[in-house]
Amino acid sequence: MRKPVMAGNWKMNKTRDEALQFIYAVSDKLPSKDKLDSIICAPAIILRDLVKRQGDNLRIGAQNSHFAESGAYTGEVSPVMLSSTGVEYVILGHSERRAYFNETDETVNLKIKAALSHDLKPIVCCGESLEERENGTTHSVLEKQITLGLKDIKEEELETIIIAYEPIWAIGTGKVASAEMADEACGYIRSLIEKLYSKKASDKIRILYGGSVSTKSVSELMAQPNIDGGLVGGASLNADSFIELCEKAI
Repeated sequence: MRKPVMAGNWKMNKTRDEALQFIYAVSDKLPSKDKLDSIICAPAIILRDLVKRQGDNLRIGAQNSHFAESGAYTGEVSPVMLSSTGVEYVILGHSERRAYFNETDETVNLKIKAALSHDLKPIVCCGESLEERENGTTHSVLEKQITLGLKDIKEEELETIIIAYEPIWAIGTGKVASAEMADEACGYIRSLIEKLYSKKASDKIRILYGGSVSTKSVSELMAQPNIDGGLVGGASLNADSFIELCEKAI
């Protein structure tokens, strides 16, 4: 049995005070960490504040990391810095990072390696655009992203990696891939892991669906055999809805 995951991605939202209010509201209401990994990925500026108050059943993650440990990279945050805050997870390769900040499969690969070397658990994003979905190249896009993103990653390192399938056309649009469509893509990703590593690795790796996940859609998505949780945007900003998402995930 793969333990389900509910990961909130706050993106560029919440002040420190708003973030603390959220943490206090959810800290004693989330399911046990034995049943579910509940994660909030917050802006870097408030990570330490949240880690100090995360409680037993919530873990904090970052939304990005550079691949260098230090250097002349103005505005960036290194994996060393993230590790020093006490965060456990980091989102890498999100489509917004790829679209707005020119991230590539190759830089995502460097970031995964850097994160792993500093005991951070990567949540690695992949997904196709609407044009790619409509012209039938979803599988080839996913194969390229997964193959290049995980290049030279050992099978034992894969145990701390979570993959998030996020069709770009469903992020922040209110459009949600049907549960069957999402499961088919997640199943294809699982088959790629088997091809690149082993059946054991593909059975163990946790694959999330992301893209306008809501309290209404999460139960049907979680019922699918290849979907192990959600990477949630807007619905993770409200304490009550995040609690409900976590409860429905189990």
